[in-house]
Amino acid sequence: MDQTIIVRDAVTDSDTAHFLTKLHAYHRRDIFPAAEQGEDLAYFPSEPYLAQLKALHGRKTDRLHFLFFERGGREIGFAMPAIYETEDGKCFIMEFCVYPEFRGGTGHACGEALLDWAQARGAQYFELNCGTSQRQRFWGRLGFQPNGRDEWGETLMLRPPEEAAPITVRQFLPGADNWQLLKLENGYLAEIGETPLDEAKQAQLLHAIQDGRITFFAAYRRTRMIGMCSVSRAFSTFDCTDVAIFEDFFVEPAFRRHGAARQLMFAVQEYCKANHLVSLTVTCAPCDESMYHALGFTENLGTTFAHLS
Repeated sequence: MDQTIIVRDAVTDSDTAHFLTKLHAYHRRDIFPAAEQGEDLAYFPSEPYLAQLKALHGRKTDRLHFLFFERGGREIGFAMPAIYETEDGKCFIMEFCVYPEFRGGTGHACGEALLDWAQARGAQYFELNCGTSQRQRFWGRLGFQPNGRDEWGETLMLRPPEEAAPITVRQFLPGADNWQLLKLENGYLAEIGETPLDEAKQAQLLHAIQDGRITFFAAYRRTRMIGMCSVSRAFSTFDCTDVAIFEDFFVEPAFRRHGAARQLMFAVQEYCKANHLVSLTVTCAPCDESMYHALGFTENLGTTFAHLS
């Protein structure tokens, strides 16, 4: 029997209806165990959810694809990716499933077929949510690596782009890129062992930026925000003038060692000079001291203690 994996896009209404039926069965069988089949599972076949999927599937730009995997004339699984032309060619894999009766070595071949299919259509790199160790091992064998959290705090994996691209840094202003900043913030918090931001804290952070109480700088690889840092203004009674506090320093793991950290640091230093902030201080863990020394933080001001109310 021919073992070639064929990737077929759903193009008819009957294809779409069949795909959504298989998607719901996958959610019930593989995503939500029997003990959790309550409100969360009920949402996925609901009219609002299905209407949203159909709208994304029908749009002309950044279209969501309903794909079937076929082998030897038999349907063996499906995938639901979107290739974002507006986001630097990112292919986000929302769902991926090999039917139970075909599991056992088939998944890797389907994964490779999906990546080849997407690259042939302009995908430059790949990203997906990956919350279990089993899935992380599976996608790791296909070249993916852990890469922070999304704006909802869910674990992300990324297969990085192969080609280099310039990195630019600019001051962040609240707007269409809010979700990218929140994604980086959650990745940063997870890396230092803190809880991701809930909706209330996300709103508080964005309000603080809008009100000018904190200033963020963002590093972009083309249209993808890959790094960030923040500066907060404070008044020093030693100097009787304004100083700055440096925080939220994070570059996505997949994009480190490409110069983003130094470009962020340079942007902050220039900002401090332009705004007459006479010093820039950072509080860090001992394991990060050498990094900050390399970035120009050379003056040791002692040990920082905090009393948390």
